Amino acid sequence: MFDTHLSPGAAQADVPIVFVDLETTGGSASEHRITEVGIVEVAAGQVARWSTLVDPRQTIPPFIQQLTGITNEMVRGAPTFDEIAPALFQRLAGKLFIAHNAAFDRGFLRVEFERAGYSFNPDVLCTVRLSRALFPGEKRHGLDALVERHALVPSDRHRALADADLIWQFWQQLPTLVPVATLETQIERLTRRHRLAGDITDELIDTAPAGHGVYVFYGENDAPLYVGRSVRVRQRVRAHLSGERRSSREQRLAQQVRRVEWRATGGEIGALLVEAQWVAALRPVFNRLPRVAKHDPQSAPWPFEGAVLVEERDAADGSAVLHLIDRWCYLGAAASIGEAVALARAVGESPFEISTWRILQSRLERGLRVQPLAACGTDGTATVA
Repeated sequence: MFDTHLSPGAAQADVPIVFVDLETTGGSASEHRITEVGIVEVAAGQVARWSTLVDPRQTIPPFIQQLTGITNEMVRGAPTFDEIAPALFQRLAGKLFIAHNAAFDRGFLRVEFERAGYSFNPDVLCTVRLSRALFPGEKRHGLDALVERHALVPSDRHRALADADLIWQFWQQLPTLVPVATLETQIERLTRRHRLAGDITDELIDTAPAGHGVYVFYGENDAPLYVGRSVRVRQRVRAHLSGERRSSREQRLAQQVRRVEWRATGGEIGALLVEAQWVAALRPVFNRLPRVAKHDPQSAPWPFEGAVLVEERDAADGSAVLHLIDRWCYLGAAASIGEAVALARAVGESPFEISTWRILQSRLERGLRVQPLAACGTDGTATVA
């Protein structure tokens, strides 16, 4: 079936789009399987619809059968995902992937394609998020709410192609509901790009620390651009590259990024210490370099006999991170006492760091707990008090 109605906004006219909905045996992509795929394709001024049942190779729970109307008998003899994977991948490749609660549909397809030997990494737009952004006064943004609010015409709710078609109907109405400029801005802001900048992909960012850490952006010729810290590094890096940019400075930074590095620090103190060292060493162009005031010391008495350890706990996995500091110099982080002892021996004596002094002195005065490294022994068996 074809018609000639295109996507909302001239900025989207040349972008092939697929509106996708799945039915599954449950809510976990790692445990459950797809039972039906429905796709509405929009490209070159034409619309095509495609769907298939899929043999999930597992039993469909009774409540899922009741919800979707898809029974075990219906999928018996249907193709498996492995069998449809080559043609389905070709159908979806290179197109903007639009779905309602897109993380669910994209997540299932990504796992299924991976099992079949394909890497599925589309640019993604979620119409739940788009509806929330365009209609913030509304409380409900589920598909049933959109049907009621925008007079969409359902043909068979909770079947894949019928629900994909509802998303397409919603998409077609949007230019009549909000200004096109606003619509295009929100589409661009909310589209989650696979390739965000340079060689940085959304999958790469998924490997960044979920908790405290420091990151650095590099531009052309590996020129350092910006060092930042965050309590949620993964979320912050993604926001830099794909989120809403509130200033021209943020826009310039995002446009220049080609590569990113990060380091988990376990907590706030480690993030502050690493950030200060990286800024001083790399002198990135988008950071404000710390000023040295006249009253800042060139050195300061070290209140301990030797190196000390500050322990922080990574909120993401609870693991201990031991920060090694000696004579107001941050020597690095270790996962154990043994690693810390080896690190101290490898680094040796280091110069006074005004940034480390600034970060630690007030915290020590407020009772920051430290453990002298010398009291831990050299066999790595002791624990931080």
